[in-house]
Amino acid sequence: MAERVTIKQVANKLGVSMMTVSRALNNRPNVDEKTKKRVMETAREMGYIQNHIAKSLVQKRTFTVGIVVPEITHSFFPDAIKGMEEVINLAGYQIIFTHSAEDSKKEVAAIETLASKRVDGILISMAESVRDFSIYKQIINMKLPIVFFDRCVHNLGASCVGINDDESSFNITEYLVKKGYSKIAHLAGPTTISIGRERLNGYKRALLNSNIEVKDEYIKIAGLHETGGYEAMKELLSSPSDQLPEAVVCVNDPCAFGAMNAIKEAGLKIPEDIAVVGFTDDIRANLVTPSLTTIKQPAYEIGRKAAEKLIAHIENDSEPVEDIYLATEIVERKSTGI
Repeated sequence: MAERVTIKQVANKLGVSMMTVSRALNNRPNVDEKTKKRVMETAREMGYIQNHIAKSLVQKRTFTVGIVVPEITHSFFPDAIKGMEEVINLAGYQIIFTHSAEDSKKEVAAIETLASKRVDGILISMAESVRDFSIYKQIINMKLPIVFFDRCVHNLGASCVGINDDESSFNITEYLVKKGYSKIAHLAGPTTISIGRERLNGYKRALLNSNIEVKDEYIKIAGLHETGGYEAMKELLSSPSDQLPEAVVCVNDPCAFGAMNAIKEAGLKIPEDIAVVGFTDDIRANLVTPSLTTIKQPAYEIGRKAAEKLIAHIENDSEPVEDIYLATEIVERKSTGI
């Protein structure tokens, strides 16, 4: 086996100090961009591989970041991860990726595994079955930085990056009211997670703001997937024809896709009989028939901002804990009658 190329050998070839090479390789200040580029190119040509174990011993970091996501089929999470990866790699860290599959036990196991591997911080979107926040408190008490994204957990001492779900749900419901709909139902997400609670609250606020009665029979807990949306919509459609809603606000796009299938299966038309709106702007939203009106969540930017916040917490103990909300917009398509 060939001997490992050292910083000293790279420095000798370039005629610079070992300190200069080390600073350039670790993207530290006090090295001009031209020199940094020469060092990186020469190190690569010589086959230099950075010794992360030695680096971690010196700096008391592993230069790894853990990511825990509840699912990967929903296009929001892959897009968010792309944003995270860009920031994390540029900052000189590596990613350890885990998937909870919306299972609280798997989430706890993932967090414990990441902590045991001495990651420098964790990015997490909470699984829908979580009821106990003790693992989060334990991690925070260990002084291990944690940043929530999309699904926030408040008042624990951890930052969160996402959108204002209450306001966005208010806006999409108000949009339907302004289009003349008054019998508006809601297929809600689990109220145990922030997006379920806050999107339900936004829906209710919009109706009350327009002096429209909030009817319990128009609110169905559907979950976050197509099957839940389909079953909840079928339940709504079992009502007498004169009591059917004119429009449905769905907690997310997968739920909306399931609802649309149930409406079509019942022989009804969208939007002529029932209009449908979603939440996310899933990659499929423009491909279904009719195309889906929805709230656009900036998934990639959420991922970037969450990663930036986590790196800031890792590298600065005094970084403030805060909730960061990114703007959303309504993407109007054919499911609401344009």
